[in-house]
Amino acid sequence: MKFLGRLLAALLLLAAATAAAGWWWLQAPLNLASPSVELSIEAGSSPREVAQAWVNAGVQTDQRLLYEWFRWSGQARQIRAGSYEVHQGVTPRELLAKMVRGDEVLEQLRLIEGWTFAQVRAALAKAPALKQSTAAMTEAQLMAALGAPAQAAEGRFFPDTYAYSRGVSDLTVLKRAHKAMQERLDSAWAGRSEGLPLKSADEALVLASIVEKETGAAADRGLVAAVFINRLAMGMPLQTDPTVIYGLGPAFDGNLRKRDLQTDTPFNTYTRGGLPPTPIAMPGNASLLATLHPARSRALYFVARGDGSSEFSDDLAAHNRAVNKFQRGNRSK
Repeated sequence: MKFLGRLLAALLLLAAATAAAGWWWLQAPLNLASPSVELSIEAGSSPREVAQAWVNAGVQTDQRLLYEWFRWSGQARQIRAGSYEVHQGVTPRELLAKMVRGDEVLEQLRLIEGWTFAQVRAALAKAPALKQSTAAMTEAQLMAALGAPAQAAEGRFFPDTYAYSRGVSDLTVLKRAHKAMQERLDSAWAGRSEGLPLKSADEALVLASIVEKETGAAADRGLVAAVFINRLAMGMPLQTDPTVIYGLGPAFDGNLRKRDLQTDTPFNTYTRGGLPPTPIAMPGNASLLATLHPARSRALYFVARGDGSSEFSDDLAAHNRAVNKFQRGNRSK
């Protein structure tokens, strides 16, 4: 009996020592192979695979200890896929908590109002840690992959800043931007002013892209929209330079000439009436709202004042006087 008592006491002491050692290990900083260690956890990874991946990435501990901690904690199945980064001083407890919270390292992609789709693709190509899955796709293939095969890509992505996990596909980011634009467009169209000469939300998007490119000062946006709405209502050509420039494509050298205005393309609003076939850029929300809630104005013309703002005129005679005042010798809109 004395022997059994001693054995039991020894086992209890061993268990206590083991528990104490385990508790100490959970609170102690892990050794890292470098000042910081990064890891991208794929969806569907098992806790054992996650533990091994951290060790492979540079967390210098026995992967069995990490795995047993994940399992013993009861949170192993709560580990979230994503991109993570830990620094010197991180403990096993903090490492697991970070993954359970989904406390990821995120990159950002900013899409700017007025950008063309070509500029969007260029930004995607330069975005850090973004998986390039659409670079070889044609525009039609890309839009089909987004579930919108009938749409042109131009103007269909909402300009905003998008945070993403490292290693995520560029298609994932584009899906978010595409959905955001569709939601903003649908909302703006549903609340539009009455009597607009626009037949659909798609036409509103096209005109909003022109308003975006033509607005120099935010305060003028509603009046710029009014000019084009008034022209459409009268059957008057829009005669807006940005559409001509867009139609010229790579042939545009930065200097818009008279012959360019006379060169017919589907986007030349000097040679063709109505709206161009697609947007010419990404409009922001302010341009969408201005297009569908234009200022109350009879203006049909505007000319740049030279300070970013524009002078608006109701008739051609007043417009010519404004041109002489602000842009003598220059062609007006």
